[in-house]
Amino acid sequence: MAVSMEQVKELRERTGAGILECKKVLDETSGDVEKAIEVLRERGMAKAVKKASRDANEGLVASYIHMGGKIGTLVEVACETDFVARTEEFQTLANEIALHIAAANPSFLNREQVDQETLDREREIYVSAALEEGKPANIAEKIADGRLNKYYEENVLMEQAYVRDPSITIEELVKQKIAKLGENIVVRNFARFAIGE
Repeated sequence: MAVSMEQVKELRERTGAGILECKKVLDETSGDVEKAIEVLRERGMAKAVKKASRDANEGLVASYIHMGGKIGTLVEVACETDFVARTEEFQTLANEIALHIAAANPSFLNREQVDQETLDREREIYVSAALEEGKPANIAEKIADGRLNKYYEENVLMEQAYVRDPSITIEELVKQKIAKLGENIVVRNFARFAIGE
């Protein structure tokens, strides 16, 4: 089946991929635009994984102020080159992450930052709650593991559902931009300030 220019145009508009890449993927998927989007996303994520080992020594610090100055955030987002750091797409990403931090109030950047004391305390609470519900000890442990994963999703920035599109996490949002911009991007640090907290 021949792929029409309208299909190529639609795929390009929806994904930002190059014309030749869009045509190639549409040929592979027999003109199925939805399937082509999936293939492009998978390939983009694979490229993002390869780029993750590269040094990111450029970037910017973005800020966001909300509620008439009642909440403010700062986030450091790094990339490989000053050229990419100055692009509108990269700056928008940094600003979106700063906005997300204001809305979602994460406590940690990634899982590695969650201290053992916090994990032990949370696990103890979850196991106790499961035992109180009458669950056997081995089941209570499994329930605690599941609830710990939920704790990460709620409190770790990179694992939180993106406030503007809850179908993806902040980590997936960053990987999409890595695939699109062609450089490693790393969220290095953040701070959130709120009056009265």
